[in-house]
Amino acid sequence: MKVLHEGTITNQALHKKLPLRMKRLYLEDLPAIEAVQEAVIADLRDKTALHPLSTEEYLFILNERGLMVGAYAEDELIGFRALLIPEIDEEHLGYDIGLQEEELPKVIYQEISAVLPAYRGNRLQQKLADVIMNELPKLPGNFHYVACTVAPMNIPSLKDKFTQDMYIVALTQKYGSKERYVCVKDLEKPTLAYTESAAAKLDDFQRQHELLAAGYVGVNFQMKDGFHEIQFVKPTLS
Repeated sequence: MKVLHEGTITNQALHKKLPLRMKRLYLEDLPAIEAVQEAVIADLRDKTALHPLSTEEYLFILNERGLMVGAYAEDELIGFRALLIPEIDEEHLGYDIGLQEEELPKVIYQEISAVLPAYRGNRLQQKLADVIMNELPKLPGNFHYVACTVAPMNIPSLKDKFTQDMYIVALTQKYGSKERYVCVKDLEKPTLAYTESAAAKLDDFQRQHELLAAGYVGVNFQMKDGFHEIQFVKPTLS
């Protein structure tokens, strides 16, 4: 087993520091992956905040259509992240980003990420993001964009995407009729230059739709009067 990262992590329930290792996950890790997903879903107040993957979807990723990195506290899988090379279909996020059809193979998805409740508060999602993005060049393909969807009220996941310099380009319905942000990062232009800025309350979808339609993108949070607002900017054309 090749260790991709080593350190320590705190079990918040036991107030105990444990050794942490990260490694790539394979087909034999599927039962542990699904057990973590089940535990995370069971702990969610809003079950719609996470779109779980089916066994078939995990198999699709693990069978060379992406990669997964897992975090272990001692010998227990406590969290994971996934990258997916998506099929080209009418639901492809590249269309939401505004890409032409010939550019769609340049898009890779940041798929599900999950951390057991006892290990939250350790910035483990961000550490997993750093490790899995370092592994991205090992995948077959020439990827220009990283894209994902996030539930609008999933603040930890949105913070995770903003920390990675991803930004919101669309607010649309996915997975049937669930409202989702579509976030993206241009790997060739990771720094976003902009001129104008604006803000919208987290639950003011009408204002957010107006800003997105006007060419703004969501880049961060700000707190105003005790409530989260999303900061929007208008990128400069280059």
